[in-house]
Amino acid sequence: MPTINRIASFHKDMTAWRHDIHRHPETAFEEVRTADIVADKLKSFGIEVHRGLAKTGVVGVLRSGTSKRSIGLRADMDALDVHETNRFAHASTIPGKMHACGHDGHTTMLLGAARYLAETRNFDGTVNFIFQPAEENEGGGRVMVEEGLFGKFPCDGVYGMHNIPGIPVGHFAVRPGPMMAATAIFEIVVKGVGTGAALPHRGVDPILAGSHIVTALQSIVARNVDPMDNAVISTTQFHAGTTWNVIPLECTLRGTVRVFKESVQDIVEKRMESIARNVAEGLGAALARWRYERRNPPTVNSVQEAENAARAASTLVGAENVDRTPTPLMAGEDFAWMLLKKPGCYIWIGNGDGEGGCMVHSPGYDFNDEILPLGASYWATLVEQQLARQDE
Repeated sequence: MPTINRIASFHKDMTAWRHDIHRHPETAFEEVRTADIVADKLKSFGIEVHRGLAKTGVVGVLRSGTSKRSIGLRADMDALDVHETNRFAHASTIPGKMHACGHDGHTTMLLGAARYLAETRNFDGTVNFIFQPAEENEGGGRVMVEEGLFGKFPCDGVYGMHNIPGIPVGHFAVRPGPMMAATAIFEIVVKGVGTGAALPHRGVDPILAGSHIVTALQSIVARNVDPMDNAVISTTQFHAGTTWNVIPLECTLRGTVRVFKESVQDIVEKRMESIARNVAEGLGAALARWRYERRNPPTVNSVQEAENAARAASTLVGAENVDRTPTPLMAGEDFAWMLLKKPGCYIWIGNGDGEGGCMVHSPGYDFNDEILPLGASYWATLVEQQLARQDE
């Protein structure tokens, strides 16, 4: 697999870094240990380190030459609230938390690129290495932007990367325009009348009403959204009751919505509330709480920066191994907030189908160490091309 030789020479070091981070997962805004590791390594490479944005964020700044040009490279650091089922030596040591999305690998690849670029400095300008907390659910990217990321660390363009199981090792995928969907969360609390389970006619069953709401919500995508548009409504939590023989007072439904267009988001939000309220009332219950929170906008690549990313990837693996027309994913990504402020690009790197080949957010997932030097080489190549030394 084509990689920069110097980066390939410290592949074992990167693997050790990644395994250490994987063993000690930290979730949103709690990435203290991980941030310490990142900051210490950047300092050891001779890179200027800044801390404090979004609580646990780290930004490394590396300058070379005299050019005013600048580039931002972003990696996410946080883990998920998932109990790991893997049994290998570097499995999570924190019950109920694991790196189930590969952010340990993303952090390591950017550290590898930082080490190489600090050694070689074969570029003219400024590189901002952005290590972001809280990508999963809590919007760390938005917080970094709101707290002045690009005012403090100017970037002509900003770039992100994510591993994707199912894309072969040695392959990339990137396109201009939408790559990932906008995200929202919802919460529906249905209130009934509690009673004994043997006497359902003496109460109002919120579980029955909640079950009908879950089913009815699926009619929105099927019958209210234009078939040429995209939308996903997934109820991911259903909480009710504490014992076998009592119909509880209420039930709580929670889940997520994914779309690409704000107009579709408007339709979905309005219809969800209407369905929840009317189905509950139709069954004698009541909608006690309705919450719909729009989290991340869609992740949209700018045209020139997508071309820049494709060029860097093609330099390493060949144009034939860079998919320039991938189907956008309905998954969300808070890197979108950075793309709202700066032109940029989000690229996918293949994680393969072998070890670690199960999909992200699975308790059996693991980042593929084989691609660590390739990802680091992509970052380094992107910098050397975009901040190439100009002829005198």
